[in-house]
Formats: sequence, structure tokens, C-alpha cells
Amino acid sequence: MSDAFSYPIGKLVPQTTCSSQERQDHIKTLEELPRNLGAAVVGFNAVQLETPYRDGGWTVRQVVHHLADSHMQGYMRFKLALTEDHPFMTTYNQPAWGEFEDARTAPLEISLKLLEALHVRWVRIATAMKSEEFARTFDLKGETRTLDSALHLYAWHSLHHVAQINSLKQRKGWL
Repeated sequence: MSDAFSYPIGKLVPQTTCSSQERQDHIKTLEELPRNLGAAVVGFNAVQLETPYRDGGWTVRQVVHHLADSHMQGYMRFKLALTEDHPFMTTYNQPAWGEFEDARTAPLEISLKLLEALHVRWVRIATAMKSEEFARTFDLKGETRTLDSALHLYAWHSLHHVAQINSLKQRKGWL
């Protein structure tokens, strides 16, 4: 498995704090994800949707549905961290979720519409947050995370999966 196929924009480099400009850039990335993801998969046929982005990887369909699953988690983490003191967040078994019937066979439009609505709400919250609120923390897997780190992660995650799909399109000549 090539890292270039798995991580076409590079692996995540975690950060615990963001500058004001970095926050604005990350929020813009979240705002643009539904449009960028939709553009990445527009016109895909059934065979293309069932093509893994790399050997042993998820299909394009599974990647789209994974983004919806993951970003729902991220949105809830934001709201919980903003309303509770250092809440404990659960993880989820991403590979197993990717094997559920909805991830394997549901039309893309379901998750594309979900992401569009979810990201409108998430961007509204993030845009209205005061800079000190991005320092609020939560516990994930025994580690303290800040909302800045979560914002950075989900912005990277947005770019990461769209790049996987676009990289596949380029390698297969589907442009």
C-alpha cells in the first residue's frame, strides 16, 4: 500500500493550538467540504463508486459515508466540549462502521445532504466561538484534546478524503 494513495496530502501533523488565521482557514475548509466532496464524486457510475481508493481500502461510496459518520462525531464533540467541563468522548470502530449496509450500499446523496446540513450548523458554531473557547478540552482515549486540535483534525480529514477520491480519479483517468 502506497502512502501516496493513503495520504495524498500527507499524514496529519497534530497541533493543540491554532492562530486566528489558521482557525479561519480550517472553518473555511469545513464550509467547503460538502461542495468539494460533491464535485469529487459527480458523475461517478456504479463501478466507480465501488472502486477502492487504494488496494485494501474503502470504496468511494464507503469514504463518502465515512465522512458523514466521522463528522457527526466531530460536531457532537464540539458541542459537548462547549457545554461540559472536559467531557469524556467515546471512539467508534471506524472499519466496522464502514461495513454496515448503509455505508456499503446507500446512495451518496444521503450522506452528501447530511454533510451539507451538518457543516452549515458546525460552521455557524465555530464562526461564533470566542478564541478562548477553542482552548476548551475533552478527553479522547485518555488524552486531552482542545477544540483547536479538533478543528485542525476535521479540516485535515476533509481535505484528506477528498484528495483520496481525486487521486483515484486521476490515476484511473476518470477526469
